[in-house]
Amino acid sequence: MTRQRMVSPGNKFFAWLKRRFTAQPKAVCEITQARALIAAIDRGGVPLNTAKINAIARNIGLEVSRQAPVEETIERIRQAIKRSPF
Repeated sequence: MTRQRMVSPGNKFFAWLKRRFTAQPKAVCEITQARALIAAIDRGGVPLNTAKINAIARNIGLEVSRQAPVEETIERIRQAIKRSPF
């Protein structure tokens, strides 16, 4: 005889609550991420994670050196957004 784990109604309830209120990651296209980054910077935000900025730039098709200044990368992202048909 195999032992089956008993699932109490309380466990189902908590599992339902967890699914209901846990934030689901939203799929965001690359251009939307780049626009959100530029909008945050324009509102006065300071980009702290250069790796994330470089990753966004690479995702929209730019070649970025790890030694490239952040300001230069941000300007290249701005130019790429202007060229984007979306």
